[in-house]
Amino acid sequence: MPLFNIKFWLKISLINLLIVASLGVLMRYKIGFDFPYFSQKNIQHAHSHFAFAGWITHALYVLMIHFVLKKLPQNDTKNYKLLIVANLICSYGMLFSFSYQGYSILSIIFSTITIIIACFFTFYYYKDLKEIDNSNPSKPWFKAALLFNLISSIGTFYLAYMMASRNFNEHWYLASVYFYLHFQYNGFFIFSCLGLFFSECNTLFPQFKYNKLFFKLFYVSFIPAYFLSTLWAKLPVWLYIITVIAAFTQVFAWFKIIKAIMLALKSGSTLNKFQSYLILFVGIAFTVKLLLQLGSTIPSVSDLAFGFRPIVIAYLHLVLLGVISAFILAFIYTFNLIVVNKLTAIAFSVFLIGIFLNELVLGIQGVAAFSNIVVKFVNEILFGVALLLLLGAILVVRSQEQKETNSFLL
Repeated sequence: MPLFNIKFWLKISLINLLIVASLGVLMRYKIGFDFPYFSQKNIQHAHSHFAFAGWITHALYVLMIHFVLKKLPQNDTKNYKLLIVANLICSYGMLFSFSYQGYSILSIIFSTITIIIACFFTFYYYKDLKEIDNSNPSKPWFKAALLFNLISSIGTFYLAYMMASRNFNEHWYLASVYFYLHFQYNGFFIFSCLGLFFSECNTLFPQFKYNKLFFKLFYVSFIPAYFLSTLWAKLPVWLYIITVIAAFTQVFAWFKIIKAIMLALKSGSTLNKFQSYLILFVGIAFTVKLLLQLGSTIPSVSDLAFGFRPIVIAYLHLVLLGVISAFILAFIYTFNLIVVNKLTAIAFSVFLIGIFLNELVLGIQGVAAFSNIVVKFVNEILFGVALLLLLGAILVVRSQEQKETNSFLL
């Protein structure tokens, strides 16, 4: 196999997660306490762009390359390494440029280059996927994920057009933002994660029976599911019905997958207890995500959800932290793609507890807002939770400096 030090590249992704957590603490501190330095809006842009590009996209690129190299061990990794380095440079470029200037020529240039990098990555990856047998269950998931990643850029380009032409429309602005987010986290991120999961599913559950229907259901419902983010726009009845069907379809597909896993579990699993907890955490989070998505098709619920910022933030964090970030951590831990030791398990536990508490507090804040009830000290509590997430991220990075051991596994 060509030299591709996956532990090195994933260690960088964990450092990037630490940076994301640090920015989260800074934002929470500015909300709860007086801190005049840095623009909150600029830090928010830096936080979101770096989380997407420097943490999640970087980690997924590395894991997808690892998948290809296991199937095609003689492949040259030079182009992939160049693209990974270029993506990291742009990620750090966005981190600093957004922090100090917000949207500026420099930050837009770095953002645009990441799209160009995605185009090249997709080109090389599609080329390699052609050499992999069509029977491989992960192949269609990865192809769809990378396609959705490219399509997501339409949203950002339209936003840039509105800013350049000064032809600003609030509804089109929101529709463009949600278009980008949908194709990124529901498309690129989640389809990549499911592709990675199915690539190793038979390792975890030897008797697992993959059904091509899993992909087909998620794929055909994906684009209509975008309109779940635009229910506030008073969709035509026919489009609303299609959107509801899409939400039901994704829940149905997910429960079909769960059923297949439960049947396989009857014959045993290779997971130890802690690995099982990690996978279970992600599974529950994804189930809640899909059920909330389905619940949002009720007009009254949708109006309430989109009307309260804590609910929107809680949902975004549920997907990006509870599902995607937690899955990446669970995957790299379970398959020993990073240094695994006692501190790693403690660090992951702290981080996941932080995710749970973050969702709990944001959820309480959002529900209380329905009745115009103000939750006392909520900003201070959320700052404390952000510190817990930061502590977890620090411990994760620190664990990579220690020796690997399996003696603690349950």
